[in-house]
Amino acid sequence: MISFSDVARAAYCPRQLYYVRRADERRVPPEASARIDLAYRYPSLVGAPDATLRRLPIRRSPAAYRRNLSRLRERDDYDRLVDPDRTRAFCAGKDCHGRVHKVLADSGADGGGADGGTGAVDTPDDDGPPTPVIVSPGEPPENGVWEPQAVRAVAAAKALSWERERTVPRALVEYPSVGVVRSVRLTRRKLAAYRRALRAARAIDGPPPRVDDDRCSACEYRDQCGTGRRSLRSLLG
Repeated sequence: MISFSDVARAAYCPRQLYYVRRADERRVPPEASARIDLAYRYPSLVGAPDATLRRLPIRRSPAAYRRNLSRLRERDDYDRLVDPDRTRAFCAGKDCHGRVHKVLADSGADGGGADGGTGAVDTPDDDGPPTPVIVSPGEPPENGVWEPQAVRAVAAAKALSWERERTVPRALVEYPSVGVVRSVRLTRRKLAAYRRALRAARAIDGPPPRVDDDRCSACEYRDQCGTGRRSLRSLLG
């Protein structure tokens, strides 16, 4: 089976995934772990003084961060976000497995409907489908979520659906260092992106082609990959 992190990396850059597998380096950096841990501390942070917040790895000013957390409290699922049914839960599906940072026991709002166009339909009941939550230590885009994170969220939803034997029509992606939560619906487009990434992750048996674009400047494997040192002839084809 493919891990959630591998399928997300494959969505970002299959060649990067090749180097990660070869180096067998999957440890989450300490600073990223500290940002992820903020997702479990919202009630104590929403009223925290500036001095406390400045000591934390947040990505906004203390005032802006408190405003974002106050907006989070207006969400219908806020109580479940701060008191999830499960935390850091291992989920194994038919194709992917990995840790889900939170599993929310839904109130039933998403109990019915199609599973992103797959044809599976649940009957609404008093105990709606669970919602997996993936926590990101990074910055969210202006709208929605980054595609690798959406792919990871879909992988988590599919695994949870497989375990529970019921439709899981959405997942959430939290950005706790910013105080923002975004929803990922399992639409046809999101499912197609997930399947492409899954195929790419499974197909890797050697270094895939370079992408050589804006992603490369931030990649920790760019020196091994050779991006940026290619000849003008190779760049022109």
